[in-house]
Amino acid sequence: MSPAAEIARRRTFAIISHPDAGKTTLTEKFLLYGNAIHLAGAVKDRKNQRATASDWMELEKQRGISISSTVLQFDYNGCAVNLLDTPGHKDFSEDTYRVLTAVDAALMVIDAAKGVEAQTRKLFEVCRRRGVPIFTFMNKCDRPTMNPIALLDELESVLGLQSSPVIWPLGNGPSFKGVFDRRTREVHLFERVPGGKFQAPVNVADLNDPLVREKLDDYTFDQVREQLEMLDGAGHPFDLNAVQHGQQTPVYFGSAVNNFGIQLLLDGFLKDSVPPAPRKSVTISVPGFPQPTTAREVPVDDPKFSGFIFKIQANMDAKHRDRIAFLRICSGKFERDMVVTHQRTGKQVRLSSSHKLFGRDRETVDEAWPGDVIGLVGHSEFGIGDTLTTDRSICYDEIPRFPSEVFSYISNPNTGDAKKYRAGLEQLLQEGVVQSFNARNAPPGATLLAAVGPLQFEVVQWRLQSEYNAESKLVPAPWTLLKWAEPHPALKNPSSIVVAQGVSFGTDKFDNPIVLFPNDWTLRYFIEKNPELKLHDMPIEQTKT
Repeated sequence: MSPAAEIARRRTFAIISHPDAGKTTLTEKFLLYGNAIHLAGAVKDRKNQRATASDWMELEKQRGISISSTVLQFDYNGCAVNLLDTPGHKDFSEDTYRVLTAVDAALMVIDAAKGVEAQTRKLFEVCRRRGVPIFTFMNKCDRPTMNPIALLDELESVLGLQSSPVIWPLGNGPSFKGVFDRRTREVHLFERVPGGKFQAPVNVADLNDPLVREKLDDYTFDQVREQLEMLDGAGHPFDLNAVQHGQQTPVYFGSAVNNFGIQLLLDGFLKDSVPPAPRKSVTISVPGFPQPTTAREVPVDDPKFSGFIFKIQANMDAKHRDRIAFLRICSGKFERDMVVTHQRTGKQVRLSSSHKLFGRDRETVDEAWPGDVIGLVGHSEFGIGDTLTTDRSICYDEIPRFPSEVFSYISNPNTGDAKKYRAGLEQLLQEGVVQSFNARNAPPGATLLAAVGPLQFEVVQWRLQSEYNAESKLVPAPWTLLKWAEPHPALKNPSSIVVAQGVSFGTDKFDNPIVLFPNDWTLRYFIEKNPELKLHDMPIEQTKT
């Protein structure tokens, strides 16, 4: 197969949702269709203790939530699929946001009984800012739901996203009888029996077909007919160009837990979503180059290899205490044992231990193409956001940084575990599980941690104990806001700065000055009394070399 054909058949996407919308259940059903697994698990399945492929971490099984994003790769219907399952809980947003930099499309799962929820809105905004095409799946139609027209209205009023239904539900909850494919005019019928039962699709001219009519009670029949007439007359026609530019979302209805409508969704998504797209390389200064390289767009068919690291995970396999860097390939062909430049350090690196990933499982991969995500084992020098390339003029700046909202001091209560504790904490900080800062007047031996949500601290403690056999002590810190400060002579002697009680100073890991605030009022007071000090939500960008 030619390089162009290999790239064209790649589909790299993330599944996003509010917690409990059915995201991980949907992921498992996709894997069934790709013959990647033979028995679907459920995140909350306690009876049989059947684990999902994506939620492999023991804490995920205990809590019944996704904690870490997972890469799942399989072939389906001629496509090479790179599926990234992401945490839905807001406390793990940083991991999800980083994953969204590595995908070409997103599948948004919505609980049809609840509509667009808070975390869905946040994740959607991240996709919108990046221009990521979004497909929508209204899940749990076998339970009582909102009116499907109202769900479409929410997509437009809450998210500002034009919607075009591809698959329409025939009833909901107890009256749910199947779905209607508006493009093929096929009806797919569902019977409510243990395990679910699906009949072969039937071509019908309209809903008056006797086969459909006998399945729907009068109220449901009249309601569905009215809804479809409304869509045909006033709805948005399907526009593939608008879909692929993130301006319109195709909408599907079904039930992930019953595996109903899922193949329609998977087939439609892979058909209409985009193959790998070009990426932007930023302006950088490269030692040995006469002048800084200019910003440009790197096409996927550029013969020079390039990619960026968006995630690092250690100890995925308890038998091998190793570390995997997740690399999104952007251009060129990856070949095992190839030598690339680690752009941040300028050093040459041989990529000899490369893997195709499936949750925690892995297998050696000898070649890969733009759109693929591969795991690189054993490179302690790699960090999140790093570019690997055979062209020194290429450098990606894809990874966003996020303001922290909760802060705690972590320390080692057992001096005998000092070595294990330091090694574990250093690894978790490299993975970006939480951020760390140097705070003035910190308790002796304590490290200030910052996170989006408190569950991230729980993950740190759990992994220190389970993976490194190291105990830890966590003490809440009194701040709720962190700001980066532009360099200023006054920051060298903070006692001269006018502040409210509880405000403190420190630095990040790059020695950029930071200011910590207990609340919004102390922040406003600081700005009013110290107009010469400029604060920012993110660190001042440094020149890349």
